[in-house]
Amino acid sequence: MTLPITTSIPARLDRLPWRHFHWLVVVALGITWILDGLEVTFIGSISGVLQEPATLGLSSSAIGLLASFYLAGAIIGALFFGYLTDQFGRKRLFTITLAVYLVGVLLSAFAWNLWTLAAFRFITGAGIGGEYGAINSAIDELIPARVRGRVDLTINGSYWLGAALGAGMSVVLLNPAWLPVDIGWRIGFGAGAAIGLIILLLRRLLPESPRWLLTHGYPERAEAVVAAIEQRCGVSGEKPPAETLTIHPRRHFGLRVVFKTLFGPYRRRTVLGLALMIAQAFLYNAIFFTYALVLTHFYAVAPTAVGLYLLPFAMGNFLGPLVLGPFFDTLGRKPMITATYIGSALLLAATGALFAHGLLSATMQTAAWSVIFFFASAAASAAYLTVSEVFPLEIRALSIAMFYALGTAAGGLLAPWLFGALIGTGSRIAVFGGYLFAAVLMIAAAGFELWLGVPAERRSLEAVAAPLSAGNEKRLKDEKCRITNSF
Repeated sequence: MTLPITTSIPARLDRLPWRHFHWLVVVALGITWILDGLEVTFIGSISGVLQEPATLGLSSSAIGLLASFYLAGAIIGALFFGYLTDQFGRKRLFTITLAVYLVGVLLSAFAWNLWTLAAFRFITGAGIGGEYGAINSAIDELIPARVRGRVDLTINGSYWLGAALGAGMSVVLLNPAWLPVDIGWRIGFGAGAAIGLIILLLRRLLPESPRWLLTHGYPERAEAVVAAIEQRCGVSGEKPPAETLTIHPRRHFGLRVVFKTLFGPYRRRTVLGLALMIAQAFLYNAIFFTYALVLTHFYAVAPTAVGLYLLPFAMGNFLGPLVLGPFFDTLGRKPMITATYIGSALLLAATGALFAHGLLSATMQTAAWSVIFFFASAAASAAYLTVSEVFPLEIRALSIAMFYALGTAAGGLLAPWLFGALIGTGSRIAVFGGYLFAAVLMIAAAGFELWLGVPAERRSLEAVAAPLSAGNEKRLKDEKCRITNSF
């Protein structure tokens, strides 16, 4: 039996000043969201091109089906790789999942019909889905508590830098004056693979999470990693913090432990996580996967010009988490999450009404979406922040994966197909009904946040959710009950 370990490593990580090491973490791991944004945006931008006979000749419903295949792959990949991340470490899995993404996106460039492209999109989604658990857990466990909220939101918001990049690529690559119509979209997928390869090499510079090493019985390696980080941050040799944590390392935590934890003492947080994830997933997947269809079907925007309309939309999405992120660490999680969910819902409902009555132009529609998603982007990022910090370390990656998968399945898997079908009817009222449903989900999620929200701002991960290995079973049970009743 492994002897208990008393350590100050979590406190040492939280006290670190912000240095170049943290920027390396942000860039090397945060690139995942840029790649995801690039993928989703580019496939959305080329949806009109893929309907042309000179390419794959797909229908509107087939375009929605491609999005659903991507999301299905992300769901399965998240669950499979999320479990492996908790068992075998953050670093090993954020390398493997990125490699899976590279294979899928490269194959997408060579698809020759609907079903081959759908299969390759499934593989790409599996890699991206697997990244969510590995990356979110690694980031939270390496970033100091005092800035964890703003860093998480900004990194999640970087998805929209990828979206802007995808939009810009589409403007260039889909211009028939520069490239044949069946070549440009294939080059776009190849560019995504090239970016991923560069990041795969960069991630070799990152260490394993010291927190994961501790709970899995590798105290010497954890100490060596933290000592190296402290040296890089210029605090080597300083007196250790007084805060310590005693844990009983354990190499494996099975699915039984995960479900017993999530639906036992942490069941209130489980309900909260599901509510936040389902609402934001439906809103985003419904609108973003089909925005190109709205522009081309209702505003007669040329397919090759869709990317131009996405650029301001993407910037609004990125600026939301960047501008509002610091308030999640100062004003707190509960008021900011509630405000962003309600604000985006009311704006969506109002814009949907204007759209239904034909009062918007393509430019006005884009401006309205940009304002809506300034708030909705921060709300969606806050959902990922919530599920990544309110559960014990030993099941963190799988918890993130499960909430992402369940939220995406319930709120996002059918949304692209549903909105594709609504748009295909040609009825603005039908599309408006879909917008209203998304708004109601967001308002309901805000209600759950008011009821069950956890004040995790500026608190260590171990204070927000005690590790499963922190003490004997009775003490752990008492601690969990105390935490649950407090929130």
